[in-house]
Amino acid sequence: MTAPVTGPTTGPMIGQKTAQTIPYLPADFLRLPLAHRALHDVSDGRPENSRAAIRAAIAAGYGIEIDLQLSSDNRAMVFHDYALDRLTGDKGPVRLRSAQNLAAIPLTGSDEGIPDLAEVLEIVAGQVPLLIELKDQDGAMGTNIGALEHATADILRGYDGPVGLMSFNPNSVGMMADLMPDVPRGIVTSAYDPDDWPLSKVVCDHLRAIPDFERTRSSFVSHEVDDVTRPRVLELKESGADILCWTVRSAAQETQAREVVQNITFEGYLAAFRS
Repeated sequence: MTAPVTGPTTGPMIGQKTAQTIPYLPADFLRLPLAHRALHDVSDGRPENSRAAIRAAIAAGYGIEIDLQLSSDNRAMVFHDYALDRLTGDKGPVRLRSAQNLAAIPLTGSDEGIPDLAEVLEIVAGQVPLLIELKDQDGAMGTNIGALEHATADILRGYDGPVGLMSFNPNSVGMMADLMPDVPRGIVTSAYDPDDWPLSKVVCDHLRAIPDFERTRSSFVSHEVDDVTRPRVLELKESGADILCWTVRSAAQETQAREVVQNITFEGYLAAFRS
């Protein structure tokens, strides 16, 4: 389904739990810096995950990272937070609003409503790589999932542009492997400091070790930028996994991160293109 811009989409199998070939990110995912929540700058009328920010990233030639939340009528909406409060003038959980209602809520700093995934795919139209993060709908990185994953797969089928899928919840990644086995996928990973996460120490300790990489048939991780030298991350890189990171906010931080990672997700400055 996913036609590469350049380079192959498959690589050697990692682990022994599947006979399937694991799809790898097309080469441009590792060449073009990825604009975090698109190329947003609310002071310039480009809020996070907005149409304007997406169009700006395309015009600049960057890859794009976006986030998905679920509407009350099971539509994949392009929005980062679980609640409307920070990014709009409205309040309350995204999950309790219909797609039509969300589309009518202006993003702060613009007159745009919240887009859904189908509209964003029409805008991107394969022009640049699109990295899609499914936000954890379980609340505890558990197995109470499915609606967002199915909604995402339903919309993505037939999309011909370069796309990758990822989530902090490895169960979500595993489900996407079943629903869309030919689409590259990875786990968003972190140092999982319990002070920074609304999760138990037991869950943080489990996820920090990235134990689900092979089970989910992933080919990449996107790891917290200040923790990329973690031995498990280096081990995955040595085994052939692609290593991305989040979120780089300066050229100096980028230079340091690139000692380990193949590509960055950035915001707050214009990342340099690399040959």
